[in-house]
Amino acid sequence: MFPVQLDIDSRDGAARSSTATTHRGTYETPCFMPVGTRGAVKYLSARDYADIGARIVLGNTYHLMLRPGADVVEKFGGLGSFSGWDRLTLTDSGGFQVFSLDPKVDDDGVTFKSTYDGSYHRFTPEIAVKTQEKIGADIQMVLDVCTSLPAEPDVVRLALERTHAWALRARAAHTRSDQSLFGIVQGGTNTAMRAESARRTVDVGFDGFGIGGLSVGESRAEMVESIAACIDELPEDRPRYLMGVGDPASLVEAVGLGVDQFDCVLQTRLGRHGTALTSQGRVNIKNAQFLDSDEPLDSQCSCWVCASHSRGYLRHLAQTGEPTGSRLVSVHNLAWTISLMNDMREAIQKGTFSDLKRRILDVWA
Repeated sequence: MFPVQLDIDSRDGAARSSTATTHRGTYETPCFMPVGTRGAVKYLSARDYADIGARIVLGNTYHLMLRPGADVVEKFGGLGSFSGWDRLTLTDSGGFQVFSLDPKVDDDGVTFKSTYDGSYHRFTPEIAVKTQEKIGADIQMVLDVCTSLPAEPDVVRLALERTHAWALRARAAHTRSDQSLFGIVQGGTNTAMRAESARRTVDVGFDGFGIGGLSVGESRAEMVESIAACIDELPEDRPRYLMGVGDPASLVEAVGLGVDQFDCVLQTRLGRHGTALTSQGRVNIKNAQFLDSDEPLDSQCSCWVCASHSRGYLRHLAQTGEPTGSRLVSVHNLAWTISLMNDMREAIQKGTFSDLKRRILDVWA
C-alpha cells in the first residue's frame, strides 16, 4: 500500500487544512470529490471537472465491474486513462450500491443481482480489492457492510463485526504498492460502537479512513454525534473521508470536527432536476419568477455558468426539457461546492472558520 501523507498546514479548533500526497499526485483539503459513477459525472466531461477545480473524481466499483468490466478498464490503463482524466481517482467498493439491492449477506461476502440484466454476482473482500486493483484508481475502499438507519443494536453490531473481519481480509489481499487502501468505520448512530469501530479499523492499518454508513436516514444531529464519536480515534496523519455526504450544512459541520474530504451525488442530482445551490440557499430554476430574470444563478459565484447564463435562460432550458439545462446547473452546483470547500480552507488558515460556519448554517441548517 502507499500511505497517503497528510501535511497539515493550519488548524482552527478541530478544523484543519492540509495537503494530501498520494503515489501519483496531491490534493488539498478540505475537498469535495465529484461522483462519476460509471466513469463519468452525468452530463459532464473530464475537461469540465478540471475547469471547476476538482482534484479527485470517484468511480463506482459495482457499476464498472458490470459495465464495461474491470478487465476492460484495466486494458485502457486504469480508470483515469479510460475516462480521459489525468488527475486523481478513487473507487468506492460498491458496498453501498450492493446493500441497497437487498442482497444475500453472509460472513464470507455478499451475493447480489445486476441492475442491468438480473444476473447474479458474488462480492467478497478479496474480490472487491482485486476488482479495484484492475480498475486502477489511486485510492480504493474496502468492502464494508452498510445498514440503513434507524437500526436495532444487534443489526449495527453484526455490520460492525463483518466490516472489521472484511477489513482484515482486504488488507491482506491488497498487493498494489502504487494504490492506497482506505478502511471504513461503521457503527450506525451508536457512539460507543462508532468509537470501537474506529479503533479497530486503525489497528488493521490503512492509508486513510472512510467514515461510512451515515446520511442513510439519521438526523444531521445524529450524524454529527456519530462523527465526533470516532474522529478522535483516527490518526492525525491520515485523511478522514466522510462518505456520501454533500449538503452544505453537513459539510461545514464535519469540517469543523476534523473531516478532510467528501463525496456526494446530491450536487448533480439536484442539477439534473433544475435546483441550484447558491449563497442564498436552494434555487428551483423552474419557478415562474425567473421567466425574464437576467440575473445569474448566484451573483457571488465565479463559475463560467454564472458568468455566461441568466436564470431566465436556464429556466427556459429546464421548462423545455433541454438536457443542456441539466448540464449547466450540474456544473454550477459542483463548482459552487468546490468553491465552498476552498472558502473553508481559507477560513481555517485565517482563523475565521467559526464565523464562516455560522454564516453557512444560517442559510443551510
